[in-house]
Amino acid sequence: MNAIRPIRTPAELTDAGLVAPDHLAGIERVAERYAIAISPAMAALIDRADPNDPIARQFVPDAAELNVTSEERADPIGDLAHSPVEGIVHRYPDRVLLKAVHVCPVYCRFCFRREMVGPQGLGTLSPEAMDEAFAYIGDHPEIWEVILTGGDPLVLSPRRITEIMQRLAAIDHVKIVRFHTRVPVVEPERIDDALIAALKASGKTAYVALHANHPRELTPTARAACARLVDSGIVMISQSVLLKGVNDDPDTLAALMRAFVETRVKPYYLHHPDLAPGTSHFRLSIEEGRALVAGLRGRISGLCQPTYILDIPGGHGKAAIGPDAIRQENTGCYTVSDFKGVEHTYPPSE
Repeated sequence: MNAIRPIRTPAELTDAGLVAPDHLAGIERVAERYAIAISPAMAALIDRADPNDPIARQFVPDAAELNVTSEERADPIGDLAHSPVEGIVHRYPDRVLLKAVHVCPVYCRFCFRREMVGPQGLGTLSPEAMDEAFAYIGDHPEIWEVILTGGDPLVLSPRRITEIMQRLAAIDHVKIVRFHTRVPVVEPERIDDALIAALKASGKTAYVALHANHPRELTPTARAACARLVDSGIVMISQSVLLKGVNDDPDTLAALMRAFVETRVKPYYLHHPDLAPGTSHFRLSIEEGRALVAGLRGRISGLCQPTYILDIPGGHGKAAIGPDAIRQENTGCYTVSDFKGVEHTYPPSE
């Protein structure tokens, strides 16, 4: 039942027992618009006997993706509005995204860049576009951090990553290089000595932001891949998306955050799902999300607490939308809720 190579077509999904033959026509229509890829590691995790398996829900296409609602948009967080040159997104003053590649080892069914990634997407930056991107970074001394995303930058060969890091090493004002990736979870065998060496450059601090959404993704093999990165001196943080049917219950969310910390990955962001086309079946309300995040406080260690984030549609940046624990009353006093929901009074300043 375990794939020995990535699953990329509707027919392969059927052969692997992941899509029933009578659903194949709908999946073929989805495949005409959005890329499909499930790595062997993720295919092996899927419980074929569970119709609600949370790993399958993330990677196996669903005909529900053909339902596009009025509020959804092709560029839900406004990358293109803040792209001064191809491959660069400069939304915040001190950091830029560098999208060197637009392919991934797996294609998440809820991806906010699903219109841009995959074989039919924007592709890999040409040498000329890469030169222009690095020129832009070099010409803007306010850029302190470069975030490689896309696509998944760790699908690039160690040679290509080394070239990128060497070019960044020549730009003195860039101090931090961050890689956003799923690779340690979905293709952990890629995390070898050559790739780890490629992530480092003189004068730069490398961070790896790991995307995982369910505790089962952090298998022993994935944890070993993360250990190789951390032991080499690379700091790891996490990114997750709060997804209906995947991690929208307190036990799963708590287990995921604990699994990160056990793996020496600091929980960083828990994203509210973006308004990407055909993803409404993944979205829960902000009120539901805030209640889940509030339930983490006191339930699990402070080490395990992510920041609940909404990317404001249209390119206006991120906003923390976690629960408000304090409010000011007309008396000037504050009412503060503890982790059990019990309210207490805090006095105003003299």
